[in-house]
Amino acid sequence: MPELSSIPIAALILAAGKSTRMKSKSPKGLHGLLGKPLLRWAVEAAQEAGAQRMVLVVGHQAEEVKAAMGAELEYVLQAEQKGTGHAVQMAESLLADWDGPLLVLPGDAPLLSAALLEALIAHHTHSGAAATLLTARLDDAGSYGRVVRDAETGKVLAIVEARDATPEQLELSEIGTSVYAFQPAALFAALREITPSNAQGEYYLTDAIALLAQQGHVVEALISPDADVVRGVNTRAELGDLRRTLQARIHRGLAESGVTILDPHNTYIEATVKIGADTTIHPFTLLSGVTDIGEDCEIGPGSRISDSKIGGGVKIRDSYVTASEVGDGCMIGPFANLRPGSVLGKNVKVGDFVELKNTVLGDGVSAGHLSYLGDAEIGARSNIGAGTITCNYDGLQKHRTVIGEDTFIGTHTTLVAPVTIGAGAWTAAGSAITEDVPENALGIGRARQTNKDNWAQEKNSTRAKRRHKE
Repeated sequence: MPELSSIPIAALILAAGKSTRMKSKSPKGLHGLLGKPLLRWAVEAAQEAGAQRMVLVVGHQAEEVKAAMGAELEYVLQAEQKGTGHAVQMAESLLADWDGPLLVLPGDAPLLSAALLEALIAHHTHSGAAATLLTARLDDAGSYGRVVRDAETGKVLAIVEARDATPEQLELSEIGTSVYAFQPAALFAALREITPSNAQGEYYLTDAIALLAQQGHVVEALISPDADVVRGVNTRAELGDLRRTLQARIHRGLAESGVTILDPHNTYIEATVKIGADTTIHPFTLLSGVTDIGEDCEIGPGSRISDSKIGGGVKIRDSYVTASEVGDGCMIGPFANLRPGSVLGKNVKVGDFVELKNTVLGDGVSAGHLSYLGDAEIGARSNIGAGTITCNYDGLQKHRTVIGEDTFIGTHTTLVAPVTIGAGAWTAAGSAITEDVPENALGIGRARQTNKDNWAQEKNSTRAKRRHKE
């Protein structure tokens, strides 16, 4: 028997349904689930299990699904939804000549793991079966199709949909999960013979199982050790239930890799996030998108980080970081906002109510309080005084501010871009800097202070007389 790695595997994922119970304008498969569209979970599980070819059966809002899932997948259209058997038939022209196993999966089963699909393929291949079912045992099988076996041999005879089952069959606890491995030629031959003579008036894929068994083909079943794999999504409430289950799995995996999550019930981490060992995540933190956090960090409480790279030993408290890079040893927050394009070197401090946008801070820069730094480049070891603003927009276009190394930008400085502050230069507090400041110079852009003696006394006397007249 050849190794599984040398066997060509294809996967057919059924994603054509309208799913009116989601009460949504968007297709069910594109609803987000911990950083990925629901449909992406099934696609990635099949790919990780070794599927080299991925085919999606699409129908409702097909073009939207194609645009979201990408051109690397193949698509077939089920224009009319006539059942699961009909959906698979739509792919016959693409897959009838496929030499290896064909996985058939629902598009709304995010709990399926690559390991379980690998086990299904191995069982199917080693048994030489025409069809292998992934099944599960449930105490309450409810509306799931029941697996009917021969009482003496235990061989699979059929899957009977609950609507069409007899009272005795409804007592069975083994159910089909809608996950299969097939020999493509045998599958498509059987599908050409099934009819819609059932309670739904549809072409059931499950009818192909009974037909293959009747024709003498080997039909096998692998019972899943985890009954949760049968859980799909038909409503937003079910999507929420699965999100909690998957979130717990993500938290558990991170904990096993050395990450401390202080309050898992109040911490949201998407599947696309990577976190290094000995990092601590505080409550009310949201980590999303393609985010990579290094070792020995302290994130939160109350922080939100998305699509960003965070170095080692970083502390981020009560702050937002979006599409940015943060170097080792930085301290951010509380209440800082790093908008897209922000890049921080090592040991940078960004303090309370500081906002960055498309700005580079060199190593050791400190921007401690109440500043806006947009479209700027700030050299290493520079100090940005409280209340500093880069005026980067002139009403028509954005301009850059360049600040050299070892500069000292005084409190409440307004830097009107485009402007350059040379290395080692200073700006006086309260200055509006509209021209370049040379290296090691002091830039002053404010009126000279004038004190008027007795001005306040005269002003107050005038106000008092006005109030008296009123």
